[in-house]
Amino acid sequence: MFFCTLIFKLKNSMKDISRIFDILNQYEERHPNQKTALAGKNNGRWLAYSPSEYKHITDNISYGFMELGIQQGDRVGIISTNRPEWNMIDMAILQIGAISVPVYPTISENDYRYIVQHSGMKAVIVEGAEVMNKIANILPDTPDLKYVYTFINREKFPYLDQLIELGASHRNPEELLRRSDAVKPEDCSTIMYTSGTTGTPKGVMLSHSNIVNQIKNLRQIPAKWSKRGFSFLPLCHAYERMIVFLYQHLGMSVYYAQNLGTIAENIKEVNPTMMGAVPRVLEKFAEKICSASKNMKPVPKAIYDWAIDLAEQYKIQDSDRTLWYNCRHWVADKLIYKKIRKNIGGNFDILISGAASLQPRLCALFSAIGMPVFEGYGATETSPVIAVSQRLKYSREVGTVGFALPGVSVRIADNGEILCKGPNVMMGYYKDEELTRTVIDEDGWFHTGDQGEWTDKGQLKITGRLKNIFKTSFGKYVNPQVIEEKFGESLFIDNMVVVGENQKFAAAIISPNFEHLKSWCKRHNIDFSTPEEAVHDLAINKRFSREIEKYNALFGETERIKKFRLVSDSWSQQNGILTPTLKVKRHIVQKIYKEQIDELFG
Repeated sequence: MFFCTLIFKLKNSMKDISRIFDILNQYEERHPNQKTALAGKNNGRWLAYSPSEYKHITDNISYGFMELGIQQGDRVGIISTNRPEWNMIDMAILQIGAISVPVYPTISENDYRYIVQHSGMKAVIVEGAEVMNKIANILPDTPDLKYVYTFINREKFPYLDQLIELGASHRNPEELLRRSDAVKPEDCSTIMYTSGTTGTPKGVMLSHSNIVNQIKNLRQIPAKWSKRGFSFLPLCHAYERMIVFLYQHLGMSVYYAQNLGTIAENIKEVNPTMMGAVPRVLEKFAEKICSASKNMKPVPKAIYDWAIDLAEQYKIQDSDRTLWYNCRHWVADKLIYKKIRKNIGGNFDILISGAASLQPRLCALFSAIGMPVFEGYGATETSPVIAVSQRLKYSREVGTVGFALPGVSVRIADNGEILCKGPNVMMGYYKDEELTRTVIDEDGWFHTGDQGEWTDKGQLKITGRLKNIFKTSFGKYVNPQVIEEKFGESLFIDNMVVVGENQKFAAAIISPNFEHLKSWCKRHNIDFSTPEEAVHDLAINKRFSREIEKYNALFGETERIKKFRLVSDSWSQQNGILTPTLKVKRHIVQKIYKEQIDELFG
């Protein structure tokens, strides 16, 4: 047994990665003395696993799956929030040639039924009593699902420690080596069901090669000194999963946030050098940074506000900043930015923003205060990265997503759609060749559905979503995404959807930023009792009218918001309006607020 294990390690340490699980083998081999590979907070303290512990537990899970009879090509599900065990289970599935099916822990029972049935899932590990009960309810409808495990003992199904113990008592290194050797780079590694903003989830099949090519093309971007990655976005989303694979390949320690509510606290504890985020989270960070001067005395407040205003004017390229600006930035850094960095707790090399467009002023703000933002663009179907900011001249530029990754071809079609071709394009949609043919043409180009353009320096700029663009009754086209992103700069607006297809004008449904609105009401002696009452208050609606006028001035007549309606709901994943990466599901908004939209055009 020892001899087989030694051969396994030597073979994988001597060559570059070609399958995803090669990352783990190299991690253990190249960083034997590292204390932390993965860490999560449990009962108030950080629990860390070294690379060797990570590998040892992963192998035992693999042995357990093998003992259950999981074969090459079988689908195995993971339904869980981020935690070190997520990675262990994922790697354990992959290195025996099975297919990992990560699923969001926040979806409905019907969605679980569909995904489990459609994937033909044979086993699943679930976190939380609520998810466990949903899975228990669908078992009569999912005959392929033979094994359900929970993460802890919930006295209903076997649990993870028992699976690990089963593997530990049936260790078979020779069979694991045979299984691993049989996995080819072109084999399917995972089926990722897109949460999406419309329709039924689609099972995106990604090969080991799809993902490994991404890792190889991204590994030059982080600095050599960057050693701590912080993760809070869902691992079952292709974007965060890729970043965490990259962390491991680079030998970085991965720390998982307890939950979305503890991000700020956990960052201070971890002091990360790299982190992935989405624009909505960065907007919340920025709100706290920008409003920190609210209760300061006049002189400190004036200095602080000056520094923030200066940061929002920051130019990414050194050559674009004047000597006068750099002198003021040096002063602002000594007085203000240094304190902000200390309060945030990060020593950031890179702050990656993806899944949606980031407001240019926020990109400038974070970069100025010492949290360099690298924007990326892609889709689950492209494994996921198509283009990303890099450490090249003009690759990081506000308002763009940098250059296309090496080996990835990108072109703009006549209708403005972004097309992509390369080793990152998916194998196809699981059990749906017809749907696959609608997005991958006969020449191999993947049609993203996004609109974009090239800048004069060759950077890719995303301008909208094809299917979101609508035409008014006057035959004028409106791109709602551009309008929503600009209005999203307002501190009063949390989320907004522009509507008006086949109508005379554009209108908007607005979910206010109630935290900021409460503060504004207090300063202006306006009673704020409940969100339900606030959205109908005349003074509040007049204030929003002024905000609408302010941003309307930036648009042409056709794109201006002529009417709006404030709604009292806070849009979230829980009420089904936001995706796990906090993008608005436009069709859900239009369905929920159909009556209000009809009244706007009444």
